[in-house]
Amino acid sequence: MSSDGNERSGRGRRSKVRRLIDEYDLEGEGERLENRCTANREDRLSLRELADDFNRRLLRAVMVEVGMNPLDGEVANTYRLLTDDDVSSGMQTQARQTLEREGVDVDELQKNFVSHQAIHTYLTKYRGVKRDEQTDEDRVQKGLDTIQRLRSRTAAVSENIVENLASTGRIDVGDFEVLVDVRVFCRDCGTQYDVQDLLEEGRCECGGNLVSAAGETEASR
Repeated sequence: MSSDGNERSGRGRRSKVRRLIDEYDLEGEGERLENRCTANREDRLSLRELADDFNRRLLRAVMVEVGMNPLDGEVANTYRLLTDDDVSSGMQTQARQTLEREGVDVDELQKNFVSHQAIHTYLTKYRGVKRDEQTDEDRVQKGLDTIQRLRSRTAAVSENIVENLASTGRIDVGDFEVLVDVRVFCRDCGTQYDVQDLLEEGRCECGGNLVSAAGETEASR
């Protein structure tokens, strides 16, 4: 196990996680991440869970730094409002404004939030952690990441096409956003799931044969 004071790559560079630990005085966080990563299977956290946990601790440190005195539930809820895709833009804006009134640079804060890849890099390259194998959660997360990248790319390309056609007068559309919906349909029970909901849940209610229905795109005004 690496000590918190000796976490540099061969070229002497610190990882993003280590930099944030130093900047926000999160002493002991490196060891804590390592312990949660290498615990027995019942207590082990996935890389995504480790990233969320680290980001909540970072958020708490930032809130305390500007003079706030947040409760655990307040930190968790604020983090959810800032990062959850299911949160409305209005609620997210309200959460941002609350932090900004207290003196938090929210753009900088969100830029500092780490991904599960950053956690993986920190643990493996800077602390020398070797997990026995990927957890089921890690494999699911890897699949979700691939789907999300493709969905984001499809949305960006679609938005660009609609904007170009609208700006040249070839179509008439008001203020719009592009939504890319990927759903999975169970042939056995006829239930449909958002692909992310299904992967996170881990199973269909009936456990039957599943088929994906991908690429449904909706432009809403």
